Amino acid sequence: MLKIKNYINGQLVEPQAGRYLDNVEPATGKVYSHVPDSEPSDVERAVVAAEQAFPSWSAMPAEERSQRMLKIADLIEARIDEFAKAETVDNGKPLALARAVDIPRAVKNFRFFATSILHSHSESHVTGGTAINYTLRQPRGIAGLISPWNLPLYLFSWKVAPAMATGNTTVAKPSEVTPMTAYMLSEICCEAGLPPGVLNVVHGLGAKVGAAITAHPKIMTISFTGGTVTGREVAKAAAPLFKKVSLEMGGKNPNIVFADADMDQALDNSVRAAFANQGQICLCGSRIFVEKSAFDSFVERFIRATKALKVGDPLEKGSDQGSLVSKAQFEKVGNYVNLAAEEGGEILCGGAPPPPVNDRCKDGYFFQPTAIVGLGTDCRVNQEEIFGPVATITPFETEDEVIDYANGTTYGLSASVWTQNLNRAHRFGERIDSGTIWVNCWLLRDLRVPFGGMKQSGLGREGGDEALRFFTEPKNVCIQT
Repeated sequence: MLKIKNYINGQLVEPQAGRYLDNVEPATGKVYSHVPDSEPSDVERAVVAAEQAFPSWSAMPAEERSQRMLKIADLIEARIDEFAKAETVDNGKPLALARAVDIPRAVKNFRFFATSILHSHSESHVTGGTAINYTLRQPRGIAGLISPWNLPLYLFSWKVAPAMATGNTTVAKPSEVTPMTAYMLSEICCEAGLPPGVLNVVHGLGAKVGAAITAHPKIMTISFTGGTVTGREVAKAAAPLFKKVSLEMGGKNPNIVFADADMDQALDNSVRAAFANQGQICLCGSRIFVEKSAFDSFVERFIRATKALKVGDPLEKGSDQGSLVSKAQFEKVGNYVNLAAEEGGEILCGGAPPPPVNDRCKDGYFFQPTAIVGLGTDCRVNQEEIFGPVATITPFETEDEVIDYANGTTYGLSASVWTQNLNRAHRFGERIDSGTIWVNCWLLRDLRVPFGGMKQSGLGREGGDEALRFFTEPKNVCIQT
């Protein structure tokens, strides 16, 4: 059985303590590999390697760093089918989704940031005719990068690429639940000739590896994506050391459908927004609000479309829904569905595991896409992040009412609004408290725009210039003329 290794100082190495964790294929419920159960001592080795690599990597011309990163992108792309299958086995998502979205996006992340550093510029200011000020942006040193399990390589590369591109060296921790494609990226970096110590990947538990990264005094930049509870602990550990921190955390995103919307478009995308990746995307529109005059028709069509989704073996063609990522996540989703019934909700479809999809997956963590009506907007199911294939549908009458509903949680990551009224679209873009507002679309991403959340959904922004600024330190130089 494969034993995944850490990637430290340009080499694939076993954890110092020699201990491993089981890595389970969620579609079968069976262990199929082992992941290092690393210790803080492994993080320390990675920090030493990153510290030694920083002077030469940060001084390397941007064109050379760009070439190394473009080589990594090319090698991932050449093995796209292998990466996609590994992501599916590790995560449970449909193979078609991993092949069309996750792995191509990882390639784009490397290419985008590898080329963006070739077009940098500096601000300059003439001061009273007697001085010129200009701004340098220099790499900060060692960056600690912690990524989640729902979009493993997609979000891992979203952090690794800008950190490396701007001249930082890195100590990165992928989720111990989905470690495989980060391990494969390590192999790619060996093949691409990335200098030792530029990227270090330490696998293991958050309580040991993640905590050691956030607390290490030589790692002064932390980029974290994950749950709000863990993000709070990251912030608590980083604050006394005055680290620069970016936190992208949970979401409980509203999806608002007005009666004047293109209803075919709104319906198709609302189903996708609710259940893509089994609802395990921080941007999923799990709270659907429909204008009262269109509510009954929308619900009828939404249920029909949801029931048509095929829950199946994620490796088989035609599966719209795969398995949840773990037994713990499977149990969490079931508990919230039971809670919805206790809170007075009516489960219109789903609400339970499906019959076994095939013999191979008889012990997998599958759950049917679930739609619920009749819940109050302040109940736990409408307030807490479920992170599974569960959507609630609620009617509304006025703009002010649905704005209150949309903003009525502790989260503020994203929102979608479906309307053909342009003035209304602008009003909602201004009034909804979320980092991203999609109008007549969902998950339409541009790597140049700032991405992140408000309230308990996050701190700081990623993407484009925001990422390049986050991983660099601005320094003003004033020269008297």
